[in-house]
Amino acid sequence: MTENIIDELTWRGAINQQTDAQGLKEYVQNHQIALYCGVDPTGDSLHVGHLVTFMILKRFQLLGHKPVIVIGGATGSIGDPSGKKSERVLQSMDQVRHNQDALTKQMVNLFGTDNFEIVNNYDWLSKLDLLTFLRDYGKLFNVNTMLNKEIVASRLEVGISYTEFTYQILQAIDFLTLYREHNVKLQIGGGDQWGNITAGIDLIHRLEGPKAPAFGLTIPLLLKADGTKFGKTEGGAVWLDPKKTSPYEFYQFWLNTDDRDVIKYLKYFTFLSHDQIDSLAAQVQSEPEKRAAQRTLAQEVTRFVHGQAAVEQAEKISAALFSGDIQSLTAAEIEQGFQAVPSVEYDGGAINLVEFLVDQTQIEPSRRQAREDIKNGAIYVNGIRQQDLDYQVNPAACFDGRFVIIRKGKKKYTLVRTNSGK
Repeated sequence: MTENIIDELTWRGAINQQTDAQGLKEYVQNHQIALYCGVDPTGDSLHVGHLVTFMILKRFQLLGHKPVIVIGGATGSIGDPSGKKSERVLQSMDQVRHNQDALTKQMVNLFGTDNFEIVNNYDWLSKLDLLTFLRDYGKLFNVNTMLNKEIVASRLEVGISYTEFTYQILQAIDFLTLYREHNVKLQIGGGDQWGNITAGIDLIHRLEGPKAPAFGLTIPLLLKADGTKFGKTEGGAVWLDPKKTSPYEFYQFWLNTDDRDVIKYLKYFTFLSHDQIDSLAAQVQSEPEKRAAQRTLAQEVTRFVHGQAAVEQAEKISAALFSGDIQSLTAAEIEQGFQAVPSVEYDGGAINLVEFLVDQTQIEPSRRQAREDIKNGAIYVNGIRQQDLDYQVNPAACFDGRFVIIRKGKKKYTLVRTNSGK
């Protein structure tokens, strides 16, 4: 018999709380189950923080269980108070629908369509009229119990609207509906969802009987070794949408993982075996300078989210930037690899290098300094050292006429955006 997935998740450090740990372990050992997590469409892209939960769903899917994702078309329109210090700003229904479509495409990319389902809680919650909501569900929830839930208690001092107060009832109805109509037995979520998850299980037990097999599991809050929240960078969130975070930037995010975090992340975010991860852990200790664990992590997660071609492209860009040999890159790869590099605009044709560096782009502070740096071999144009003071920069010569790349010294790049390719 294969190893129980609960043991696997425990080894990977991916379990925080469980409502019935032994019951769930026994149930998944003997049943193929459906399990779910919810995603409210508050934005039009998922980010790497969502991957913590999604990796658990994917592990279940690979063992034959069925993941179900609930798009919160209804709950997303009012806002989940969990983890929030103030009331959410309500979105228009048009924005909610746009976000739903974008998130659906991303999740199909991760999970495929076999043995996987996406549902929208707007389909059942929108049919509830107020009297039915109060009579059939409101009577089953004790206000004192609701007030004691962390998601509500943490907001009482600053205040919470009745709309957000009722969120846990709506999510409980989600679990009940999925239990009845989709045979879902397990809900997973972040630690801040514990109150919502237990509310759903309590509702199921009240209406379906105290022995109804319904379980909840939360994942730990993932912090970096320095104590900061995982998934945040100086530039903001790391998105799964390649238009918001390029595959190269995505790859670099994982490649730059701290030695103290990399093994934990390999357990969370890859499907590598115990032995493979243990081997990489040994390399972190014996040969940390090779960063084999970080490279493997970057390859595995980028492949899962963006595909093998994106891995190869990210590594090609990385190698070119490291060596300085950028002429082999396409314009699209330049766009990816130089997003974090200072950039300027140039709207003109061929021009003398000194004038280009000083008058047009201000890369050099003066003509004297520009001439000195050129003579000393410190200036590279599109990856090639230029020491000729009479050299003419031709914006149309490389990268489809869209860019000129100036490098000053070993690492100081400037991306010059031109109009030659338009």
